[in-house]
Amino acid sequence: MDYHLLGLILSFLFNGTKVLAGYPIWWSLALGHQYSSLGSQPILCGSIPGLVPKQLRFCRNYIEIMPSVAEGVKLGIQECQHQFRGRRWNCTTIDDSLAIFGPVLDKATRESAFVHAIASAGVAFAVTRSCAEGTSTICGCDSHHKGPPGDGWKWGGCSEDADFGVLVSREFADARENRPDARSAMNRHNNEAGRTTILDHMHLKCKCHGLSGSCEVKTCWWAQPDFRAIGDYLKDKYDSASEMVVEKHRESRGWVETLRAKYALFKPPTERDLVYYENSPNFCEPNPETGSFGTRDRTCNVTSHGIDGCDLLCCGRGHNTRTEKRKEKCHCIFHWCCYVSCQECIRVYDVHTCK
Repeated sequence: MDYHLLGLILSFLFNGTKVLAGYPIWWSLALGHQYSSLGSQPILCGSIPGLVPKQLRFCRNYIEIMPSVAEGVKLGIQECQHQFRGRRWNCTTIDDSLAIFGPVLDKATRESAFVHAIASAGVAFAVTRSCAEGTSTICGCDSHHKGPPGDGWKWGGCSEDADFGVLVSREFADARENRPDARSAMNRHNNEAGRTTILDHMHLKCKCHGLSGSCEVKTCWWAQPDFRAIGDYLKDKYDSASEMVVEKHRESRGWVETLRAKYALFKPPTERDLVYYENSPNFCEPNPETGSFGTRDRTCNVTSHGIDGCDLLCCGRGHNTRTEKRKEKCHCIFHWCCYVSCQECIRVYDVHTCK
């Protein structure tokens, strides 16, 4: 997925021709529900600069699910920021920039691998959920999950069609990754790893029926997990990502680059693993070339020995401590019936920030 292009797409889909001033590019996606008339604007797709022919055809054929595509990218970015909230690189987006992550994704690092995977998973997830909610006329519930019921339950509700969501993500996100170079190979692999995570985590979700919740009858349907579970899983894959090396091969179409695991003694990566082939910067100091913002003034955990601790997050520079007073509800009492009354207390906290 080309994130310079993404900025343009989101800008045109939700803001006409410009980004909302002062906000990260994905913030405007919150306006998506206001634009239900996108399907009546066939010229929209042709107005988005930078689309390759395959993406342009996709946009025109599936115009009504394009808001869900953009919503899925927003979901992926938000999950990235949650997963990396305590790390030196915290998935920061850039205000007023069409390159929403700055130069960070220019390199084939494990951070880039994670962002591609979580964004592709987000698109598949959001499209699948949108179809199940009936917001599009071109997709709906999964009709394949109709068969013999299980022990004590029967099929019911609307099974989510994750295969369709994955197809949409694959067709749109991978359309630009058709070059015979290593970076396209890496992006395709990580995009697919993210989408596969959705399929692997599908599960039965059930509802009980009967007097007083007796669960005499239970109906079940095929459902996606909470997206947080997808983020947790892909974050583990980030931590164990496989380093690769680039190999060149001469083929009939010319030189083609492929990826091979760098360390032969390790188990080679599967389609569910993330891969990268360039080292990450340490993100300790600001560097406009790498997109690093540094960690100065970041809040750190003084009691933690992990990456969110003041020693590692502050890169050995030390930290400052200040006290902060906060108003909080306290001494809450439940009154019959039925409300809760609370007092307001002032509590003092120590706040630690990197030097």
